[in-house]
Amino acid sequence: MKIAALQMVSSPDVSHNLARAAALVAQAAARGAELVALPEYFCLMGRRDTDKLALAERPGDGPLQDALAALARKHGLWLIGGTLPLQVPGDPDHATNSCLVWSPEGRQVARYDKIHLFRFDDGERRYDEAATLCAGPATPVAFEAHSRAGESFRIGLSICYDLRFPELYRALMHPPCDLLVVPAAFTYPTGQAHWELLLRARAVENQCHVLAPAQGGTHENGRRTWGHSLIADPWGEVLAMQAEGEAVVMAGLNLARAAEVRQQLPALTHRRI
Repeated sequence: MKIAALQMVSSPDVSHNLARAAALVAQAAARGAELVALPEYFCLMGRRDTDKLALAERPGDGPLQDALAALARKHGLWLIGGTLPLQVPGDPDHATNSCLVWSPEGRQVARYDKIHLFRFDDGERRYDEAATLCAGPATPVAFEAHSRAGESFRIGLSICYDLRFPELYRALMHPPCDLLVVPAAFTYPTGQAHWELLLRARAVENQCHVLAPAQGGTHENGRRTWGHSLIADPWGEVLAMQAEGEAVVMAGLNLARAAEVRQQLPALTHRRI
């Protein structure tokens, strides 16, 4: 099954971002992708952290969710909607950073709320997601996707900063996933240091493919994200990558390759903890 990571440079203009997302999904579909993933905050890179709160939708009801469902249905593919903000009942000052998944029929099949909230301060750049976000429940989320050829794939969800917490991915391996998805908006300094290193490590230690769609470039709000959206195989080999700018990053999700790696080096069966 062909899979695609969509790299974006999202802006404070929601309509523009939706149009660019739709164009990239269409490009991926035209190239034969059956599963497509958008990056974190595909819908908005605001001028202020609080901008996302005005955009937050009720679960299952809102223009962003409707647009993504329609895209999945139009192109007949599995669509992992990067992340978008969802309302927290009784707390207008916070939202969840949520990854929603739609089937080729446009039906929502999974929701994962980001568990680990990013905080960073190097004296020049400061970020604290907890100021506007509520962490999701510490429950791993995976779903089953089916290719047009009839193959089934178990796909585990995570978001950006989750990448630094390998215990989440270990928990997703009961039973083992075939693909781990990591939509992200990594900062430039942290991405330059750790992005590819951590993604390849997650692929190697869990012996499965990794799909990582990212924000990649300089945004209108002045923030620069690392990009380097990539797809890695179960041996940690990078199959495709785009450094910066809008892109459709594609490769094949190969069950036989994962089976070969797990047979030759059965590390998953050797776990003791």
